[in-house]
Amino acid sequence: MDLPAAPPQPGRRARPGRAAPAWTVRVMATGGAVLTLAALAWLALWLLLLVPLVTVSVAAALLLTALLTPLAGRLRQTGVPASLAALSAVLVLLAVLVGIGALIGFRVVSRLRELTGPLAASIDRIRVWLIEGPFSLDAQQVATIRNQVVGALYDAAPDPVAGARMVVFALTALLLVAFLVFFTLKDGERMWGWLVVRVPQRRRATVDGAGRAAWTTLARYVRGVVLVAVIDAVGIGAALVLLGVPLWLSLTLLVFLGAFVPIVGATLTGAVAVLVTLVTEDLTDALIVLVVVLVVQQVEGNVLQPLIMGRAVRLHPVVILLAVTAATLLFGIAGAVVAVPAVAVAYRVAEYVRTSGDAVAEVPAAPPGAGAG
Repeated sequence: MDLPAAPPQPGRRARPGRAAPAWTVRVMATGGAVLTLAALAWLALWLLLLVPLVTVSVAAALLLTALLTPLAGRLRQTGVPASLAALSAVLVLLAVLVGIGALIGFRVVSRLRELTGPLAASIDRIRVWLIEGPFSLDAQQVATIRNQVVGALYDAAPDPVAGARMVVFALTALLLVAFLVFFTLKDGERMWGWLVVRVPQRRRATVDGAGRAAWTTLARYVRGVVLVAVIDAVGIGAALVLLGVPLWLSLTLLVFLGAFVPIVGATLTGAVAVLVTLVTEDLTDALIVLVVVLVVQQVEGNVLQPLIMGRAVRLHPVVILLAVTAATLLFGIAGAVVAVPAVAVAYRVAEYVRTSGDAVAEVPAAPPGAGAG
């Protein structure tokens, strides 16, 4: 039996319901989306940090695959089978890496005994300068500083067990990277096609286009940074050769490798070159190397980076510096190397998705993907 509704009490007027303002709904929806994306990003970063070997290896493999794709593609165009073309590119990569490691390591070890005397003399000159120079430190203060520096160096050096683990980690990562590069060069098209066809059909065109845009950005970045690294190494290496610095070849290769870390790498490797010149030669030569390093960095930052890397990266220097700093704190040197290409690729994908709309297109079963030549 239904009961009759209670009559409104006298003196009270029924208030109609009020909808929330539109701007409140938009703010709440935007805040919820931002929090969700931040939580997903934090979860992804946490998972990546759990398996650093796999994370670093995959990142290195993608960068090296982007670099070696033109070589493998040209070999395929000449009629070489895909497997043999990929294997040849990997062997070239391993030969270059082993050659650089041997030139840096063996030459430094072979010249270390010759550098012992100049190094001791340079330390004595620095000690005398600290005592008799503008700082006017006494001998006890200089000895204290020296002990602190030596202690910090000993603390920074890994013990034998940690060193052995580092070597095993490096060798394992190298083998995994070679494996990944080989199969990405060989089967990249099929792997990408396998991923795309599992996306809902109405999103396939967007996903495929975003993937192609990301790969194009990564390939341009890698080839551009290699060219910039070669120019940096040639410029600074020429000065080292003309001045007769004993370790000019190792320092040149070190400058080349340092150029892969934007902003920070060139500064650190240039400082190493100046310090080695100061130890092995004299103050005048060290100042000349310093001037050359500064000129090369200015040319790189004001000419080479905008001209060669501008189309690939399109990031403000502040964004690059923050990305390199954050990635270095999280992943060390490996993070510093992959920070800029990762941010550049993410930015390019976001721009493509923002401007492409929700186009619907049929994607073939095996479109060209990460390993496309």
